[in-house]
Amino acid sequence: MRVFVYDTTLRDGTQGENVAFSVADKLAIARRLDEIGIDYIEGGWPGSNPRDAEFFDRAKAELRLRRARLVAFGSTRHVANPVEEDPNVRKLVEAETPVVAVFGKSWNLHTERALRVTEQQNLEMIGSTVAHLKSLGREVIYDAEHFFDGYQSSREFAFRTLDAALSAGADCLVLCDTNGGTLTAHLSEIVADVREHFGGVIGIHTHNDCELAVANAIAAVELGATHVQGTMNGYGERCGNCNLISTICNLELKLGHTVLGRENVARLTAFANYVADMANLRLANGSAFVGKSAFAHKGGIHVSAVLRDAVTYEHVEPEAVGNVRRVLVSDLSGRSNITFKLQEKGWDDYLTAEARKQLLDRIKHLEFEGYELESADGSFELLVRQALAVEKDLFRLRTMNMSIRKRGIEHSECEVAMTVETPEGVRNATVFASGPFDAMAGALRRCLAKAYPAVAGIRLVDYKVRVLNPGKGTAAKVRVLINWTDHVTSWTTVGVSDDVLEASWNALRDSVRLELLRLEQPLPKPSVQLA
Repeated sequence: MRVFVYDTTLRDGTQGENVAFSVADKLAIARRLDEIGIDYIEGGWPGSNPRDAEFFDRAKAELRLRRARLVAFGSTRHVANPVEEDPNVRKLVEAETPVVAVFGKSWNLHTERALRVTEQQNLEMIGSTVAHLKSLGREVIYDAEHFFDGYQSSREFAFRTLDAALSAGADCLVLCDTNGGTLTAHLSEIVADVREHFGGVIGIHTHNDCELAVANAIAAVELGATHVQGTMNGYGERCGNCNLISTICNLELKLGHTVLGRENVARLTAFANYVADMANLRLANGSAFVGKSAFAHKGGIHVSAVLRDAVTYEHVEPEAVGNVRRVLVSDLSGRSNITFKLQEKGWDDYLTAEARKQLLDRIKHLEFEGYELESADGSFELLVRQALAVEKDLFRLRTMNMSIRKRGIEHSECEVAMTVETPEGVRNATVFASGPFDAMAGALRRCLAKAYPAVAGIRLVDYKVRVLNPGKGTAAKVRVLINWTDHVTSWTTVGVSDDVLEASWNALRDSVRLELLRLEQPLPKPSVQLA
């Protein structure tokens, strides 16, 4: 069955906490939504705020959609206004979109207490608004707000609102679980009842307040709904909207419906990350199908089985959604984890069985001490390279003195004076910087510059500190993760200590050591290309 996708990330999604898009952001996301195969893109409510008004003004001149249809969203007319003179309806018309979505009240509680209108007035507001927009040649999607709550309060009242919209020419009747409180079994009964009594296109719009938005949307489709509304990554007010990413994957890969097409489904991991980046949010590792952890395996028994047949612990192939299989290395690892990681990086021919056992024992000891190698691929690579041969002294720290100056409210300045033994002799450097880690890294680079010119090309990308046992207060251990790049690949190393500067130095030292070992040992670099 063909299922049409209606994306409201640019309107309903922005009602989520910490989600905000500029007009330029919204235009860029709309273009990408079109490229990924979305059918309808709801751009916003042109009568509600200047940003959405500007979006539709710019969309007329700048947005050239190849497949998707742009939608302007708004309410039915006000009870006191003729439809032609209603300001909100005028804004919808002036947006000049091929599709307009209007919402109306399906719950008698809302007409009585929120709008304070009679049932007849409510029906006339719905019918006249839909009929007016249809007379102007627009495709009209009618969102029956609070439909499931309204149905439970008065089935007859809720049905009469749908009939008013359909009789006026609505192209699609969308049943909205606006409060997100309807359980799947009950929602299914209601959708089946609607499907039996109303022809035409039925849509579903669910919210995630009971963690059932995706399940409810899928249940509605299985009962005949062919229009699904939601947002990318489930962004939206309160607990969010129906997550279109996982809904599309389930409908296309599990149930065999035609939604975006398999080629576009395989682009969803990259797209989910793109939308998260535009929202300045981190895509949760545990996001179904597209999260970093969606196909990550940690337990040794699991990994052993996956190496034999991935179906044992994966419900779909990660490639089907553009994701990748990952095996994590930790204190829960078995030899299979090490084997997988070595094969993944093309290193499986370098370590003997005994060397692999020693590597695993070393990893488990480090994890016990507080290291986290799941997130530190560089530290894992360094351990592998160290296991290949007795490590030579690439460099050795002799002394490091640090001082921090602060005068009143002025910004602090850190000075690091460092002495390092290198193959070119003992080198000294003094660096001033705004923070201790920056000064430490700068001093080490200067000390190594003559012996190892390559260190000049590595740069810090990210620096994170986590307290491991906060109950110990200032005596707690800390874990420092630093991410580096040489402009071709990136890697992360980890340091642990009860002194944050010591932990930072350990992670810094290992990052530089790794880059130098890469230059000397034949082991190939991991093929992690930067965007």
